[in-house]
Amino acid sequence: HDDADVHAHHPAHELKKKGRPPAAMMSVNVGVIVLCLTYTPTRAFRQHLGAWKGTKPVVRSGPVPLHAVGIFYSTTTGNTETVAGYIQEAADLGEIEDIGSVSDDVITSLDGLVVGAPTWHTGADEMRSGTSWDDWLYTNLPNLDLKGKKVAIFGVGDQVSYADNFCDAAGELYDCFVGRGAEIVGMTSTDGYDHTDSKAIRDGKFCGLMCDEDNQPDLSAERAAAWVKQLKSEGMPF
Repeated sequence: HDDADVHAHHPAHELKKKGRPPAAMMSVNVGVIVLCLTYTPTRAFRQHLGAWKGTKPVVRSGPVPLHAVGIFYSTTTGNTETVAGYIQEAADLGEIEDIGSVSDDVITSLDGLVVGAPTWHTGADEMRSGTSWDDWLYTNLPNLDLKGKKVAIFGVGDQVSYADNFCDAAGELYDCFVGRGAEIVGMTSTDGYDHTDSKAIRDGKFCGLMCDEDNQPDLSAERAAAWVKQLKSEGMPF
């Protein structure tokens, strides 16, 4: 067959002469129009687009709050984690995290920090907690600018067996965070405790919330709830 003749007598060719597009072409065009009107970018596409624009990935899942506060602790026996859980519940915050597993970018991105440690190295001038804090305070923290960031401190200790050094590590947290420009909130009264001395006392008050899971475990949740209420009144952006 002559290709020119076949083309000249093809039905589609006849339709073109009359100004009407072929049926096949019509269906394809309609399909394209519908696709353009109904297509919604997938989540993966949006993430790819965000990466292309150079935006940073979201560290935590879920909606990002206007004011973000993180609770960070480290522990040897689990008591500090227990108290962190009481604070978390009272403040209705997300998960608590061990300071040893948190990136510096997370710390600096938050509007407020709640930090807590036990006291293990009794009588020590520094590295008093025997936890991840001992390295973090002197390796990571010196590189961070926390000027103006609100920080609240909690400590866990044994006021009976270690009456002369009750919650000393909380005082170390205080000194180190103040040294990086942090604004400490949440000072509390020393009333209701049976200790002799503590490096966590500043101007006659504890530098934060002090709990004793060995001798006063029944008071910790109540103390945490009252402390969170105090922190809110002092501007901690829960």
